[in-house]
Amino acid sequence: MRIFEIDRSRVSEHAALAPLAVPGACGAGGYLWISLTREEFKASLAEVQQILQTLCLTQLVDLHVADLLNEQLPSHYDYTSKYDVLVFRRLASGNGNVKGTEAPPPAPRSGPPVLRRVDTRPVGFAVFDRVLLSVHPEDGAVRDAFAARLLAAASPDGQGAPALDVRSTSARLPTSPSDLMLRVINQIVDSYLDLRRELTKQLDHWQTELIDPRSRFTNWSALMEARQSLHHLDEICEDQRAAMQDWIDSLETLPVPKGEAEQRERELIMIRSRDVLEHIERVVHHVHRLEQNAETAVQMHFSVQGHRANDIMRVLTVLTAVFLPLNLIAGIFGMNFEFIPLVHKADGFWIAMTSMLVIAVLLVLIFWRKRYLARTR
Repeated sequence: MRIFEIDRSRVSEHAALAPLAVPGACGAGGYLWISLTREEFKASLAEVQQILQTLCLTQLVDLHVADLLNEQLPSHYDYTSKYDVLVFRRLASGNGNVKGTEAPPPAPRSGPPVLRRVDTRPVGFAVFDRVLLSVHPEDGAVRDAFAARLLAAASPDGQGAPALDVRSTSARLPTSPSDLMLRVINQIVDSYLDLRRELTKQLDHWQTELIDPRSRFTNWSALMEARQSLHHLDEICEDQRAAMQDWIDSLETLPVPKGEAEQRERELIMIRSRDVLEHIERVVHHVHRLEQNAETAVQMHFSVQGHRANDIMRVLTVLTAVFLPLNLIAGIFGMNFEFIPLVHKADGFWIAMTSMLVIAVLLVLIFWRKRYLARTR
């Protein structure tokens, strides 16, 4: 469990939820980021609801609580008049559970090792006016990574503090719970870049083996499982895009803010939302391309094998055509007739063998000139 109080100039971390349930515990100009694992959220649900009632004058609906606790829920978006709920399945390389947790590890994936390490467990967000509630898997990797960057950006000296977003021109803090949620989601989406390199390398290796006519590719089960895993990742990315698009659509339906500062903040939220959506679409495009590459590699493999079979049949056909007249001559001289030319001559055998050799050489030269015996590179 990690709890942060954020305003425009500082970030402070609290150790427990109970003191924040008191009215006035959170400053009027700031907001809270309550980040819990699913087990922690389930155990401290009453305290979380009390904080939400104190700061936001509302509580989470039971169905939304169930959504945040559900580990099998796909990415989706929902809302009420007081808050929004966004469930976003992360797509990153998982290393199992941390010490001290009892939650079972995610189900193993099929396909190459990099696909078996993909962690697609959901991260849930409940966005209020003054509170961002995030529910993470047991390892809390996304939360801890972003919390470190958040505290670094709020360091008083300002030296060596990395920006929260590599595309930002400054290291300013998130101005609202919505802004903070979008930055966390952006980090989740960008974590796919580390996975993409390994996955592309593995599929390129298989594609090279499939296209090489001298190789004997036998790992068909892993290739088929990889295609199925890529199809599953495609569905996850499509759900992510649909959830983010629903979030953007809901922002567009809100009334226009009256103040210039509020309108500027709304525009920044829309820009960041569209930026996250664009990143998701890039991930979707890359997964589609990997699926197409795997399918194309299989088709090219069978095409190469068919071409190789045609070459073999061509050589066998040419050899048959070369030996066909030789068999004809041998068959003629092997007939049981008493009077056959050259049979009773002393040099008849050598004349027949020379004739057969000349015919074979002529046929080979003719077929070579017509490229029937040309080497295929």
